[in-house]
Amino acid sequence: MTGPAAPSVIPAGATSEGDGIKVGAGPVRVDLFIDFMCPFCRRFELSAGPALERLLHNDQASVVYHPMNFLDAASTTSYSTRAAAASGCAADGQRFTQYAHALFVNQPPEGSAGLSNAGLAGIGRDAGLSDGFSACLDSGMYLDWPPYVTVRAVALGVRATPTVLVNGTTVKPQAEVITAAVAEVTGAS
Repeated sequence: MTGPAAPSVIPAGATSEGDGIKVGAGPVRVDLFIDFMCPFCRRFELSAGPALERLLHNDQASVVYHPMNFLDAASTTSYSTRAAAASGCAADGQRFTQYAHALFVNQPPEGSAGLSNAGLAGIGRDAGLSDGFSACLDSGMYLDWPPYVTVRAVALGVRATPTVLVNGTTVKPQAEVITAAVAEVTGAS
């Protein structure tokens, strides 16, 4: 797929395209298109997270998280972009999944200002990230990354969050559907 050039700096663990953070090394690729202000994404994370962890732990799948900024207009501070950029800093600190989960647990209401940068930093500390995380967050190093992720996702046909692809095929964002799709690809029953 062609598209915009990747930002000059992308987070550790990013895909070769730079449009998501890859976790795990399993043979089946599960792509998750998320927005940290999306209440449906929060519901998805809290319900499907354990199933995704099992797929990762059992080396059945690799999971690529694509933090988007669809809902920037639903906050007064471009919260979706800021939270996604903060998740890039967490990836640099090798704590992406822990931080992403914590962002959903502590999700501000849609339409609010969202969490402050100090609030995002506090979640990082609670997720086990070091002072380097706060420095990355304060620098705004990854603020141009979420718009790039979003443009690439839209070019793939993503129109809503959460959107889930299993080996490139869209599936319902439900734990049992994702697990079944991975099993179908691997031939497991």
